[in-house]
Amino acid sequence: MGALTTTESLTLAATTAASAAVLFKAVHEGEPLVASIALSGIAFSLTFSLIRWLGEVFMEAGLKGKDMSKLKKIDIPETMGAVCAIVYLITLILFIPLPFYHDIVAATSGGGNRDVVLELSQVETGRLLHKFPHSKVRSDRVSGDALSLYLSGILSLQSVVILGIGDDLFDIRWRHKLFIPAIASIPILVVYFVDFGVTKVVVPLPLRQYIGPLVDLGWLYYAYMAAIAIFCPNSINILAGINGIEVSQSIVIALLLLVNDALYLGPFTPYPHPATDSHLFSIYLLLPFIGVSLALWWHNWYPARVFVGDTYCYFAGMVFAIVGILGHFSKTLLLLFIPQIFNFLYSSPQLFHLVPCPRHRLPRFNPRTGLLEPSKTIWEKPPSGILQKGLFMLGKFHLLQVDVNPKGEILETSNFTILNLWLVWFGPMREDRLAMGILLMQTSVGLAGLFVRHKLALWIFQQDNRAFKILP
Repeated sequence: MGALTTTESLTLAATTAASAAVLFKAVHEGEPLVASIALSGIAFSLTFSLIRWLGEVFMEAGLKGKDMSKLKKIDIPETMGAVCAIVYLITLILFIPLPFYHDIVAATSGGGNRDVVLELSQVETGRLLHKFPHSKVRSDRVSGDALSLYLSGILSLQSVVILGIGDDLFDIRWRHKLFIPAIASIPILVVYFVDFGVTKVVVPLPLRQYIGPLVDLGWLYYAYMAAIAIFCPNSINILAGINGIEVSQSIVIALLLLVNDALYLGPFTPYPHPATDSHLFSIYLLLPFIGVSLALWWHNWYPARVFVGDTYCYFAGMVFAIVGILGHFSKTLLLLFIPQIFNFLYSSPQLFHLVPCPRHRLPRFNPRTGLLEPSKTIWEKPPSGILQKGLFMLGKFHLLQVDVNPKGEILETSNFTILNLWLVWFGPMREDRLAMGILLMQTSVGLAGLFVRHKLALWIFQQDNRAFKILP
């Protein structure tokens, strides 16, 4: 860590200059989507530079850690996800005026352009594709729906970043920090209640003859959304322990969400589409996220020069929860989180202390081979009864590595994480190979999830809201 190299300085300067030029033109022409892309480029350059410049400062403040999966265990800066999150929040705040300016001027005939007058019908139906999501401009004022959604997302992110930094500083225990994201999600849940309040869900075709086409879940729907806000950050935090895995899985999920958003914006989707604005809202939050995450990924990928800290996991997960909840595609979001869902379910025996759970369950580094191997839980007292049979059953199906003594009693079992399971399946491997294997799986499962969402879902639902396709 330290100063930027000459090549890095020139590259970042060129990226910033090009992004600034695009941003200036986009603002002048009223293109907020292009402006968001340009701001994301600037955010990447700023995050990259700050990570390099602040590394030593963080270490002097005691924010450092040792990489346990290396032969030479040196101290490297920790909690760099906080830098990433702060730059992201600044970017979102700077973006606020860009999508609204022309609509506000046109609707109020102000801002030095008093001759501009639009009819109500023209304002409500004449918005172009790139206009800000949810903005319903009225003749006398701009509806608060658009701005309230955007600002509630920023407020939730600010809350979770503060709580995440507190976790990194004070090492909050799992049972206490599990519900931290639920507290941070209150602003978006309140805005959802005030602006939408929709708690009905579509019933699959085979069940409609029994319970009807829609079911109103009431307060359970808000509990469901709060559960998403809890699950997304914590699931990324659980699938951790090797260089680059937290940032990489987040970038993959964000890119898959962009693919899903593009399906509602491309030329193959009828426009105007009722979901277009929701997916533009998602894009405006995801583009800067990818920008700052790529800068962090550059320093966190194997061999890592910084650690991301819990702050990044909370921050990244909350970004996904916000776009899923306020973008109205939370079920699609969960399809992209299938590996994380599996990892959580697989980890449950240890998370709920049915099986001994060490503080750190990351794969074990073998200094003789330089490879990672499944880490083990040592059973001081052999399990008995149903638990022992269950462990042997998992071992029989290669879902666990079980070591026994000559009496057939369990001495050790591999830790219940998808990283250790991958090593059980494919054997010891280098850290970056393990990360690439998990990311390939994440990408494949995510693409399959999008296919299921937009194609196979038609088997059990009457229509796909992307193309209004209704089965006979």
